[in-house]
Amino acid sequence: ATHVPAVPVDVVDSTAAGDAFTAALAVAWGEGRDLAEAVRWAAAAGAACVRKLGASVALPRRAEIDELFLGG
Repeated sequence: ATHVPAVPVDVVDSTAAGDAFTAALAVAWGEGRDLAEAVRWAAAAGAACVRKLGASVALPRRAEIDELFLGG
């Protein structure tokens, strides 16, 4: 077991955070990342999502996820 910390962001709406996390985890793992890295990338996706109001319009693009994942 390992702990993956949340990515700190200002939360606007958490409606689709779980969907963003799950989709990003599937994408990252499907691309061949190891599970730990895939979970960290998925956490960044969930964090990117909650910064916007709404559900489908808040789902992040890869560049937004990478920005938080890479700490930029």
